[in-house]
Amino acid sequence: MAVNQDLWFEINEFMIYEASLLDDRKFHDWLDILADDLFYFMPRKKNRQRKDMAREITPLGDLALFEEDKESMKMRIARLDTGMAWAEDPPSRTRHIVSNLKVEELGNNEVRARTDFILYRTHLETDQDFFVGCRDDVLRREDGQWKVAKRTIVLDVNVIMAKNLSVFF
Repeated sequence: MAVNQDLWFEINEFMIYEASLLDDRKFHDWLDILADDLFYFMPRKKNRQRKDMAREITPLGDLALFEEDKESMKMRIARLDTGMAWAEDPPSRTRHIVSNLKVEELGNNEVRARTDFILYRTHLETDQDFFVGCRDDVLRREDGQWKVAKRTIVLDVNVIMAKNLSVFF
């Protein structure tokens, strides 16, 4: 599947920029690159027999790890600003590694961007977490800037060993 090379580089730069915003804890700047109609979704992954793999990832409407919109993201970030989010005080240190970008033009100023990721998180002296998976994003160009309109995050595990999911993917 061929895609315009300039577009691929543009989307890749956007993904790197987004990762740096999150790792530098510039959450209010990150909010600016989220579309107003954002849908941010992380389904659960279940162990299934090979014959039943179509049901490995829970569908929309089933219990999800995240099913949020921009307003709920604003509330999460506002809570971090209060100092009352005990799971993030002191704040986590994160490193987002985003790779294997595949871009598909959808029309109407939208592209589908599929990536693999590793999110490394450290907290306090001993807590370390690795989150590994893939993201399926719909990015929309609004006023000359890319915005995340939809993000589906699928982790490669079905049991999360981390104490919490207080970071952004």
